[in-house]
Amino acid sequence: MKAVVVDGQFGLDNIKISERDAPKVGAGQVLIKMKTASLNFRDLLMVQGLYNPRQALPLIPCSDGVGEVVELGDGVTRFKTGDRVATLFSQGWIAGEVKAAYTGSTLGGPIDGTLTEYMVLSEEGVVGVPDFLTDEEAACLPCAGLTAWSALVEQAQLKAGQTVLLQGTGGVSLFALQFSKALGARAIITSSSDEKLERALSMGAWKGLNYKTQPKWGKESAALTGGQGVDLVVEVGGSETLAQSLRAIRAGGQISLIGVLSGNVTDFNIIPVIMRGIRIQGILVGHRNGFEAMNRAIEQHQIRPTVDRVFPLEDIRGAFDHMAAGRHVGKIVIKISD
Repeated sequence: MKAVVVDGQFGLDNIKISERDAPKVGAGQVLIKMKTASLNFRDLLMVQGLYNPRQALPLIPCSDGVGEVVELGDGVTRFKTGDRVATLFSQGWIAGEVKAAYTGSTLGGPIDGTLTEYMVLSEEGVVGVPDFLTDEEAACLPCAGLTAWSALVEQAQLKAGQTVLLQGTGGVSLFALQFSKALGARAIITSSSDEKLERALSMGAWKGLNYKTQPKWGKESAALTGGQGVDLVVEVGGSETLAQSLRAIRAGGQISLIGVLSGNVTDFNIIPVIMRGIRIQGILVGHRNGFEAMNRAIEQHQIRPTVDRVFPLEDIRGAFDHMAAGRHVGKIVIKISD
C-alpha cells in the first residue's frame, strides 16, 4: 500500500510516498480503506519538527481521515463492513475529562496518522459520519470540527444571544462560525483580508474586523457589544493575539486556547485575568462522545464543512505548501483513494 512518510529527519523536503505492507486486523479492530484526509496546522508543525522535536521517525502524518470499513476483527460490534467512518484524534479518549495518558494516543504523532491507503484502528477509535456529507467534507470533522464543538458546546456552553469572537478563517474558526449560528449566537470574526471577511459575513458572521487596519481589534470587539465584552474567544493565534483577546473578553467570560499560529510563548498581565474572573481553557480537540453529539447536530442543521481545496495524494507536498502559505479559507483536503 501507499503511505506518506516523514523519514530520516523533519522538514517538508523529507515527506515522501512510500510502499508499505498493508496492516493486519486484530481482535476488536477494524481495517479501513482510507478515502480522504485533511490537514491541520498541527500536522505542518509536526512535519517540520516544531510540534514535538522528539517525535520518533519515520512517521505517517495527519490526524483527520475518512474511509470505509473493509474488514472486521474478532469481537467487533460497533461497525460492519461497508460503514463509512472517521478517525478519532485521541484514540483513548471516549468521554469525560482529558487525562495525561490520552496525549500518547493521538494520531499523526506519536501514533502513525491517516495519510495511508489502509489503516487499522480499534473499533473504539472511529466514529460513523453523517450520510449527507461527502468524503472530502467528512474528513474535516475529526480535529477542526470537534475542536470548535468542544470549545463552544462542551466547555463554554454557548447560548443563544451570546457573542463569540473568532480569529481568522481557518477550519476551526469557520466551524465555530457555523456552530455559533446554529446555536443562535453572534459571531465576530477577524482576518487580514477584506475578501475573506466578506466570505465569512456571507456565511453568517455578525461582524468582521480586519486586524491589519484595526490592530486594536480586541477593543473594537468589546465596543461592538456595547463595551461589555464578548462571552467567548476562540483563540487560535497564540502569543501575538492573546493580549487582544483579553481586551475583548467580558468579565467572567472564557478564552478557549486552541492554536499557536503566531507562536507559543508570550508575556501578559495576569492581573486582569484574576480581577475580572476570566477563564482560560485549553482545548485538546475532544472525546468520542462529543464527536458523536457534534455529528447529530451537523445532521440536524445540515451543516457542511468549508473545503478550500482538494489535493491528490501524489501532490502531498503541494498541500502542505498551501497550508504553510496561509491563503486558504476552511480546510485543505487530500484525496487518498476512490
